[in-house]
Amino acid sequence: MAGRLEGKVALVSGAARGQGRSHAVRLAEEGADVIAFDVCRQLDTVPYALATPDDLAETVKLVENLDRRILAREADVRDAAAVRALVDDGVREFGRLDVVCANAGIVTFAENAWSLTDEQWDEMLAVNLTGVWKTVRAAAPAMIEAGNGGCIVLTSSTAGVKGMAGIGHYVSAKHGVVGLMRTLAVELAAHSIRVNTVHPTGVNTPMVVNDFTAQFTATDDGQSNMQNLLPVEMVEAVDISNAIVWLASDEGRYVTGVSLPVDAGMLQR
Repeated sequence: MAGRLEGKVALVSGAARGQGRSHAVRLAEEGADVIAFDVCRQLDTVPYALATPDDLAETVKLVENLDRRILAREADVRDAAAVRALVDDGVREFGRLDVVCANAGIVTFAENAWSLTDEQWDEMLAVNLTGVWKTVRAAAPAMIEAGNGGCIVLTSSTAGVKGMAGIGHYVSAKHGVVGLMRTLAVELAAHSIRVNTVHPTGVNTPMVVNDFTAQFTATDDGQSNMQNLLPVEMVEAVDISNAIVWLASDEGRYVTGVSLPVDAGMLQR
């Protein structure tokens, strides 16, 4: 049986592990070929371990095991030239681009917004907001030129809908992603390209499950930021991937400009 995305090509940022790997694999399971990238090195302000080249190689293996093609490369979402080169090479190899998952992101914490350092603020906004814009800027012209329409999904957060203590830079970036989505949905509608955001609660990935993040989530502020309505502590990466597959498929063909929570009811608290 053909998958819901048979014959499509998807671009996934932050694909070496966590949500990004899950998105790449689920899209491949539904028939898509994949263009994938991740920074695969430590960033200056991030104290937990980021993905490695071996992690990205594992994503490649998982997609290829599904008999789908994948072009994967180490690239930083802040490096516009590297992202554009990857997109150009992927479109040249696979012939089209239909789905974009602008997923790459980091998280750090501070006592409050005014105790953030310049470096923490600048790196957070550069990766989690400007990097999303640079990813879309590289991809949108190829999608328009192909004339096949398509779907762009930007990964925001429940922190892109409400204020949360201790992560003012993250909240600002994720709110900014929503504004970018709404503008892109208007600008790309004439090309039948739909643009939406997904808003996860805490997800069982290495970005959340590590000693550094655990120290924050053990505080009163951290606990209040992570309280779900449904009786689950965290959702799984595949839960976000399934939402992206639905948005990218014909089942979501008239859904655009939408902020879709996958949050176990957390925003209802």
